[in-house]
Amino acid sequence: MTLLWIAFAVLLLPALWLLIAPLRRARAVHDAQRDHEANDRTAEQNVAIFQRRLASLEAARERGDLDQASFEESRLELERGLLEDTESLKRSPLKASASGRLAVPIVMVLVVVASVLWYQREGAEGDLTLLAIQEEVQNHPEGSIEMLVERLEEQAVRQPGNPNVWSSLFPLYRDMGQGREAIHALERLIEIEGRYPSLLGQLAQIEFFVADRQLTPRVQALVDETLERDSSQSTVLGVLGIEAFDRSAYEAAIDYWRRAIAGMSDPASGEALREGIRIAQERLGVTPDAEPVMGEGEGPGIRVRVSLDEALNGRLGDDATVFVVARDMGGDLPPLAVARFRASELPVEVVLDERNAMSPEASLAQVREARLMVRVSASGDAAPQAGDLFGDREGVSVGATDGEPVEVVVDRVFE
Repeated sequence: MTLLWIAFAVLLLPALWLLIAPLRRARAVHDAQRDHEANDRTAEQNVAIFQRRLASLEAARERGDLDQASFEESRLELERGLLEDTESLKRSPLKASASGRLAVPIVMVLVVVASVLWYQREGAEGDLTLLAIQEEVQNHPEGSIEMLVERLEEQAVRQPGNPNVWSSLFPLYRDMGQGREAIHALERLIEIEGRYPSLLGQLAQIEFFVADRQLTPRVQALVDETLERDSSQSTVLGVLGIEAFDRSAYEAAIDYWRRAIAGMSDPASGEALREGIRIAQERLGVTPDAEPVMGEGEGPGIRVRVSLDEALNGRLGDDATVFVVARDMGGDLPPLAVARFRASELPVEVVLDERNAMSPEASLAQVREARLMVRVSASGDAAPQAGDLFGDREGVSVGATDGEPVEVVVDRVFE
């Protein structure tokens, strides 16, 4: 912080110099103005011009070019003009060159004070303090999470309105198992920052775990508010998936987790939910989805909503397997992405992307458009058989997966 204030002082020096600089020239400017006024002959020139014009008027009257009335009117006009010119030349007495010097140091002090007060109000002094604390604890021989929390708690008292204090404390409390403290820190952060879905989702999550993984009225209210603001908020969808899994509603858990994964940017979190989906599928007796072959990232993809035509309801049992396949438009490449689930889950929304690629040589990242094919198989075999149900969609754009899903209706029977 000492270096910061030294930097402020260095920046203020030019501003203060600009206030002082005019004083150095005050004497010279005063003398120049005095000399100018002393040598000014403007008034004398105006009088001479007046006299010449008046003489011309008198000569014109004597020649008979002007009558007495016109002469008097013209002379009055000349006198008025001379009076106005003389009036405009009046000057106030020059003040001494040292006059007003006292105001300069007063203004200098005001500039410094105003700058300091403005920075304390609008600047990042508090954030720099937090950074210094973190570096101090990291470099301390006995530095620990507990020491960092203690220092941050001191700053919470000194800077109660700084959101970065509470955003730093919340994850530390959470990771230390101090649920109530984590909730308090997150509530303070929401009070300062606003009721953003991401913050509300985290609050719902920590409240859920503190309540022994129960959807209490408090948690449910937070979930409802979050989803009302952002229906794809991944943290809340993950919580709902856990709650559904705990009460053995595995199909609902899979649906929530798939929707949560679609909105996640953290690969580690997405992998944890994919593992939960595999376990839920195993408990349902369904073959788990294939492991993603490609995929340091999800990459471009397609969001698909698959539904069954009402005319085909009951044609196949709920245990039938639904295959969603994306292929290139020319049919020259292997399947670009494949997803599989049970017919009982229809209608369902699924995201096809790099995670669903079957081989490194073929993925949705290689094409701009794809053909979607959906097949419902009673046998669960990959090869089509008579009696399977299917639907398709041509020319589907590959890109961002956060928009509206592409609708594919299963409406035909494979003969």
